[in-house]
Amino acid sequence: MSQLNGKDIFPEKLLKQIQKYVAGESVYIPAKEKRKSWGETSGYKRYILERNIEIKDKFKNGVSIDDLSDEYFLSTESIKRIVYSKKEESILDYKCTMTSAKNFAKEGKLEEWVHTYLLSDGHNREFSDGLKLFDRFFIGPIKMPLKLFTRCCGPEESMKYRVDAEWFERHVSELEKVIETNCDMPPMIVHYVDGSFELNDGNHRLEAYKRKGIEEYFVIVWITEKEEYDEFLSKYSEYV
Repeated sequence: MSQLNGKDIFPEKLLKQIQKYVAGESVYIPAKEKRKSWGETSGYKRYILERNIEIKDKFKNGVSIDDLSDEYFLSTESIKRIVYSKKEESILDYKCTMTSAKNFAKEGKLEEWVHTYLLSDGHNREFSDGLKLFDRFFIGPIKMPLKLFTRCCGPEESMKYRVDAEWFERHVSELEKVIETNCDMPPMIVHYVDGSFELNDGNHRLEAYKRKGIEEYFVIVWITEKEEYDEFLSKYSEYV
């Protein structure tokens, strides 16, 4: 096991806190326990529901029953029962809308909506997989001031994720037109950490909202640590 200098890996503020308890000593920091598998943590039923949503979505987008059977190691009859089942559709009526997110939240299934969105309309399986590594707190959808959030994606040099300027402008302009006629846009997804917000999903929408003069919109906030969850509630309780 290699020995690391805390000065090289910890933020200065955190290092000062650690030095209150120990300084100049070797300390073993155990790895944080990873979240159990999706099915194991949330229950097998929930895992099956998420899988079935994914299967139905792929079927609606043209993937054949035979291909789905091969991909999920299920018989073609099992795939048919899933894709043609009206009962499950009524239970999990997912849509890429604010209304759908709110309905899932009312049933205590907000996290399920988030993953369904990311695996379909959000086109971000990596983000979904990352969220599943640990237990998270999910709050929302709640309407919050957009001035609290900053883009991390765009053509500017300061952006964490830089994209082509022409493509960015075209996409934002298209969203501005959609916003004019659609008041049921999906909530943005933000991470509350270290006392501030990281906008994970909705960078283009945020820019479009601001250009349209919209000052508030709905977000889903996810938090990992209980202390930060309590801090968020104490600082932003008026929006919850």
